Amino acid sequence: MKWKKVLSMALACLAASTALMGCSNSSSSDSGDSSADNSSASASSDGGDTVKIAVIEDISGDNSLVGTQKYHGAQLAISEINEAGGILGKQVEMIFCDGQSDNNVYQEMFNKVILEDEVDAIMGCYTSASREAVRPIVEENNALLFYNNQYEGGVASHNVFCTGAIPEHQITTLMQGMIEEYGPKVYIIAADYNFGQISAMWVEQEIANNGGELVGEEFIPLEVSQFSSTIANIQAAQPDVLVTLLVGTAQSSFYEQWGTSGIEGCPMATTVNIAQGYEHLRFNPPALENMYVTATYVEELDTDASNAFKDRWHAMFPDEPYIGMEAEAEYTGVYLYKAAVEKAGTTDVEAVITALESGEISYDGPGGTVTVDGATHHAVRDVYLFSCDASHTLHLEKTWNAVQPDWLSVTKGIDLRTDAPNEQYTPLD
Repeated sequence: MKWKKVLSMALACLAASTALMGCSNSSSSDSGDSSADNSSASASSDGGDTVKIAVIEDISGDNSLVGTQKYHGAQLAISEINEAGGILGKQVEMIFCDGQSDNNVYQEMFNKVILEDEVDAIMGCYTSASREAVRPIVEENNALLFYNNQYEGGVASHNVFCTGAIPEHQITTLMQGMIEEYGPKVYIIAADYNFGQISAMWVEQEIANNGGELVGEEFIPLEVSQFSSTIANIQAAQPDVLVTLLVGTAQSSFYEQWGTSGIEGCPMATTVNIAQGYEHLRFNPPALENMYVTATYVEELDTDASNAFKDRWHAMFPDEPYIGMEAEAEYTGVYLYKAAVEKAGTTDVEAVITALESGEISYDGPGGTVTVDGATHHAVRDVYLFSCDASHTLHLEKTWNAVQPDWLSVTKGIDLRTDAPNEQYTPLD
């Protein structure tokens, strides 16, 4: 249709202009000049008028469904912080960039905010591919990145703090429960890039640890939206549990196709769906019936802190269809940065990292208390197991309190407070 072509051209022009113009300053906070500290990527520690936080997320492209939520999470946190007096008495200036679901754009934008805008910290990246594309830039320039996102784990970097859910939170808990409840035979379908591949390694490890059997495994390219052959392969394997590690708009088409396939009785287990892409609301029931997800937050979490957060969120973003796990992680990540700067008494990157590594940086957030683990640069978090019924109503099945992100420290012997390899490790290393 003609209108679709016009819309596509308009979006293409917008994306191109965004890449050329770079980033925009948020109108929700005051702007001000700042001078650079040549020893680090700190802008305001030597007398700048504002604390500069870059937010680089995907509000266009394949990852915009979650990226927009993350952007809004940062907006809400920064608005609240500024209304309460800012950080160290300074207003927070947000510099926003659209990553456009494009790793090359991410690299351009990270170079810009670090080298030209001289930001104090960055909240950014959705996919692991985008994170790994920019991590060398962050490390080489001694910048500070908060990766507020669920991911496959294993990043051991002096300059990166990962505040979202990781395999210790999600996969270890999920697979033990699913095999005990439904049986040992497991089939995995996963996105064909580092998140899906490494997460699948974790699932394979937990299958073995729990006496299970891997009866099939497929890695699906991100652009694939037709799953008839995959569904036939699953049906032929007759697993007790289907683990889905699919990502993005195209791959989410699997669930409607699965729901109409006629296959019954095989539960799905995931660390991604529902909590990120709210498929239980986007797709007609019963496409996600009998799906289980381990998550650090979903909007259905019924606690005082969660309900108050939802009220504030929907007051600011009345058209937001859902508040997912990564929205909460981005919101909480901004507050963790605030706590670290206030402990350090400065935005100097090294001083803030030292504060983050102290073990004393916590925030009582919408998903529970989140504490930065100094040795691993990951977060101690509460984890919730939710199930989805035939009407797509979520039910809280179990809660794990203060789950430790300790694989890097216990298994790999890494303590980033004393030595930072600046690498990502996998279960095969």
